[in-house]
Amino acid sequence: MDKNIKNEIALLKYSVIVPLINDTYDEGGSKQDFFRAAASHEYPWIDGTKRSFSPATIERWYYSYKKNGFAALYPEDRSDQGESRKLDDELKQVIANYVTSFPRMSATAIHSRLIAEGFICKSDVSDTTVRRYVKTIRSATSVTVVRDMRRYERSHINEVWCGDSSVSIYIRENGVKRRVYVIALIDDASRMIVGINAFFSDNYENLLSVMKSAVSRHGVPKVWNFDNGSNYKNHQIELLSARIGSCINYCKPYTPTAKAKIERWFRTMKDQWSAEVTPSDFKSLEDVRSSLFKYVNLYNNSVHSSLDGTSPHDRFFSEPECIRWLNPDDIDTLFLLEDTRRVTADSVIKLNNAEYETDSRFSGSKVTVRYSPDMSCVFVEDTDGTLIPVRLLNKKENAVAKRQEHIFGGADNG
Repeated sequence: MDKNIKNEIALLKYSVIVPLINDTYDEGGSKQDFFRAAASHEYPWIDGTKRSFSPATIERWYYSYKKNGFAALYPEDRSDQGESRKLDDELKQVIANYVTSFPRMSATAIHSRLIAEGFICKSDVSDTTVRRYVKTIRSATSVTVVRDMRRYERSHINEVWCGDSSVSIYIRENGVKRRVYVIALIDDASRMIVGINAFFSDNYENLLSVMKSAVSRHGVPKVWNFDNGSNYKNHQIELLSARIGSCINYCKPYTPTAKAKIERWFRTMKDQWSAEVTPSDFKSLEDVRSSLFKYVNLYNNSVHSSLDGTSPHDRFFSEPECIRWLNPDDIDTLFLLEDTRRVTADSVIKLNNAEYETDSRFSGSKVTVRYSPDMSCVFVEDTDGTLIPVRLLNKKENAVAKRQEHIFGGADNG
């Protein structure tokens, strides 16, 4: 199965169980209550259909994630792929369970579920066969679909971080007039700016760098609250969120209250910091950053009117038990971007208009590439998950390099 498809399936599974993982499940009750409630919803699948899952399936996903992390949600390749299977008693029982648990699920959806869950391969059992058997056991019942509504405001720190970007001042750097963009993250409970930086581009790579800095300094939030802009509704951001055990809430269009705190803070920043500086104050982007960081430190340590005489900094660090730290040794790896590439016959991959040479054993295969946003580190992921560093292609050096031959088969005559 293609790695991109595996990622999509794993992210969809993660979206089902994430309220229980980061304690954003609002209904209370036990884990079993959550599994039953989650099973009553329908979820978008990679083929564009809506699917629901049994409580047992959702429970298995949850405990697999708790034991082995996000990678445990990847679908496994079948060991008997391509072999013929009959509609045996086991499959009949599985189909009967689907019909009983999900009376409104179509036979075609059940057939797709059997494939997705690994019970059959597409060529093993036809849709017609499943439809014929479902028809013999179908019983009509009504199903009430509960609308999934989740709050985004919490009473404790690191429950919700809201992120946004704002256009800022113009500066001249090396004689060129350039617009500055500010990307910031605010903790909903404490109003503390947990991450901020200034850039010449408003893109997801720069957003990731702000997120990485914030997580390193202040722990992992349970929920990231973003709008639906392309910088935020991005596959790389969703993968990162799943890796570190948080989830993303995308604000619905035309809901200004969804990210009111960060927008209000940007207005404050413009009324205070932006109004007090002039382009001539800065010779470079680093000068802008230095001034901006001083302003943010002053804001974070000043008494906030909505915090009962407390500063955002003091409010945030009054709840150290709510800070979930990542292992510092893992942060760089967790924040690597991910993509797939086909390795050429001469062991080269192309990434962001640059060529990198890989180990010759990857020649001709499709590989997962992990890389830092600034392209300073590029790796190929081995089959066991090990990251193997690769380097820029050097044709001149390769011209005098000793060739290494890989011999397949043959006997040792010595």
